[in-house]
Amino acid sequence: MTSPTVGRIVYFTPAQGDAIVRNGTQPLAAVVSCVWSDSCVNLAVFDANGITTNRTSVPLVQGDMPKPGGYFCEWMPYQIAQAAKAAAAQSE
Repeated sequence: MTSPTVGRIVYFTPAQGDAIVRNGTQPLAAVVSCVWSDSCVNLAVFDANGITTNRTSVPLVQGDMPKPGGYFCEWMPYQIAQAAKAAAAQSE
């Protein structure tokens, strides 16, 4: 599990029916603006037009955790790969 920190970039998936502008089913870019816990953050979200909006108390889904029915965020595949490389290097 990767602990979130302020300033990290995540993928944000809005809840169904959210009015935020999207491009199909692509996730939106978001910056962590506040960390409540390893599984809950506040975000500055960029819509598909680059306009920012906020979302608070967003669940951070990691690993095999089930994705909630509403909005959530998750690490980008690149970040997951980098964390795995760092963990492998530490274990050597």
